[in-house]
Amino acid sequence: MKYDYTPRGVCSRRMTVEIENGIIKDCRILGGCNGNSQGICSLVIGMDAREAIKRLKGIDCNGRGTSCPDQLAYALEEALSSK
Repeated sequence: MKYDYTPRGVCSRRMTVEIENGIIKDCRILGGCNGNSQGICSLVIGMDAREAIKRLKGIDCNGRGTSCPDQLAYALEEALSSK
């Protein structure tokens, strides 16, 4: 299942995740810090989505109260709940 998410409060503008049987098969982040976005996606592909949520949720970027990894956790939660 492919899921599109619009992040809030961060530099990135769009996140797309693909989850199959609870495993992240693909991750793309548009906008934001290109190297960091690629790194985050590279790390979570192949990971159980619930484990990724656990690891990423709550990460803060410069006192914003959120970050691209945190927003990816929200995207993953929404994707799992939309099944």
